[in-house]
Amino acid sequence: MILRNLSRGRAIDAPVALVVAHPDDETLGAGARMACLHNLTLIHLSDGAPRTSRADDAQVRRDVAWLRAQELNNALEALQVRPQRRIAYGWRDQELVRHLPEIVSSLRDDLARVAAVMTHAYEHAHPDHDTAAFAVHVACAQLAAAGMPVSIIEFPSYHLGRSGACFGTFWHDPRCLEWIAVLDARERERKAHALACFESQREMLRNFPVDTERFRRAPDYDFTQPAPPPGAWYDARGWPIDSRAWLKLARRSLRSIRRAA
Repeated sequence: MILRNLSRGRAIDAPVALVVAHPDDETLGAGARMACLHNLTLIHLSDGAPRTSRADDAQVRRDVAWLRAQELNNALEALQVRPQRRIAYGWRDQELVRHLPEIVSSLRDDLARVAAVMTHAYEHAHPDHDTAAFAVHVACAQLAAAGMPVSIIEFPSYHLGRSGACFGTFWHDPRCLEWIAVLDARERERKAHALACFESQREMLRNFPVDTERFRRAPDYDFTQPAPPPGAWYDARGWPIDSRAWLKLARRSLRSIRRAA
């Protein structure tokens, strides 16, 4: 029912959480249809500020985090979205995988009273996106084991396909039914305005469509194995972590989480 209503732009009164890695991911993934979620908990795992090599790294990070927070506030205002709850975990950009046990523990508490959670697809676009997907799936598995099932709905960000980068679309899986929200002129205008609020991310965000939003029920991923797309976008970014290192840390964290359960 939630997926159908999302695709058709109908009101959703059930409690829903939207868990994203960075400020701007909520707007990319569900910006136009967040207004349908009348009982929304919006959770950001990172503050959007990565570590730098500068001597004044701490001050630079504070400045970037402040800027990203202001951009987020402006974007939500442009979208006319006012979540019932906003939660910021405040971890450092590009380093979420190093804090998986803590993130899973926090999510288990914050998702305990929702009917559904929306988050990133596992697609090796960004290590923090992969971590968000992993953490949500593990937290929801723990809640289900405790008799509190939570449906997982995912949205695409971007991925590396066989012929290049793909933005705003899922990697193809014939087993997964996609629900496509076709945005009307007013929704497209609001979403474009909201994305423009993220001036610090302008070059990346211009790649994404503003005419549709896509959702589907998340498949059962094996996060000890590479993501389904044929390549990892972030392997060529020169970031502190690549997909092989991410998988190594994810496997280690999963073992730790299972031992602690």
